[in-house]
Amino acid sequence: MNIELELNGQSRTFEAKKTDSLLDVLRQNGYTGAKRGCDTGACGFCTVLVDGEARNSCVVPASKASGAEVTTIEGLGTQRDLHPVQRAFVDSTALQCGFCIPGMILRSVALLEENPDPSKAEVRKGLSDNLCRCTGYKKIVEAVLDASDRIDGAGVAADGGTRVENRTTVGEDAGGTTSDCAGGDCR
Repeated sequence: MNIELELNGQSRTFEAKKTDSLLDVLRQNGYTGAKRGCDTGACGFCTVLVDGEARNSCVVPASKASGAEVTTIEGLGTQRDLHPVQRAFVDSTALQCGFCIPGMILRSVALLEENPDPSKAEVRKGLSDNLCRCTGYKKIVEAVLDASDRIDGAGVAADGGTRVENRTTVGEDAGGTTSDCAGGDCR
């Protein structure tokens, strides 16, 4: 069967088997940013945006994605012009092995489109469907908070949004500490 997508801003048609997931179709056609992890939707490594919503592409049947607008990490920014979330991840050194990062960044983009000025707790909750085996999530949370400062609200909010004011110190809570892992909960 053929599926038609608006993929990273371009109309594309792909051949797919009935049993193929969206992840299968993407990876078979060279979009390898979405990683294969659990194949059950539990790890978030395969996260892409489907009609603006963060989805685990391993559990989205390719046939159900036909007609959708899909954004992968390959369509988010370029080496010369990183998306603000990508730039914040780099600047905050929120990268280690990199396996989870494409999905983590796309889930962060969706989170910031829904909530342009999240708290640390809201970021941790918003990213809770994406696992990272290398970090304690502290730098990832800081990167998302930094990205929220960098993004002009009008550029991300579907309703037109408003400009998000810059925070004085990214990651600092009211007590003046920067730990995001209080009580062992680092997400």
